[in-house]
Amino acid sequence: MYAALIGILAAFSFSTNESPRSTEFNRAAMAEIRQQGRDAGAVKVYDARRDTLVNASDAAPAPPLASSGTWINSAPLMLESLRGRVVLLDFWSYRCPYCRNALPELSRLDARFRKRGLTVIGIHSPMMESDKVLANVRTQASALGVHYPVVTDNGHQLWDAFEMEAWPTVVLLDKQGRIRFTHVGEGMYKETEDAIRKLLAE
Repeated sequence: MYAALIGILAAFSFSTNESPRSTEFNRAAMAEIRQQGRDAGAVKVYDARRDTLVNASDAAPAPPLASSGTWINSAPLMLESLRGRVVLLDFWSYRCPYCRNALPELSRLDARFRKRGLTVIGIHSPMMESDKVLANVRTQASALGVHYPVVTDNGHQLWDAFEMEAWPTVVLLDKQGRIRFTHVGEGMYKETEDAIRKLLAE
């Protein structure tokens, strides 16, 4: 997975006001990630339960959305207030091209299932220091058509609380706030939607 993370960083072509991605940029990005403790030693063994709907009896409760971040498109939300709804958490960064590729699907799920009991929340966990600038996050969220709630996670409190390892990661919580489904990376859209339908029916 560490090699995959290096590949993700090396593949970046997205830029805002910064110069195109370069070898120097990738080295700087890896240095920041190492400083934040997400180096090779911090990457866990792949969890075989990913991409599988976990039985309710085996599911762990989600940590609270305890963050000092700023909320976009919504007043601050708490998981306790969302009991009775299925919650999709998307850990993303606007810099990540794979995150950007997945956003239209998340918006589609939000539009299709919001009135049926789904709440989608984007957790913007920055990859680089410049990604922490709130104005950049607001601009990119709007430009990318993100209309569901987003909370900034500049200190990576939520990233660490949910034990994230890579961008993007989708986490599905059931109506009781338990973690029932996790997917890392793009794709698995049908499986994610199927899991949402099952959780809504519970």
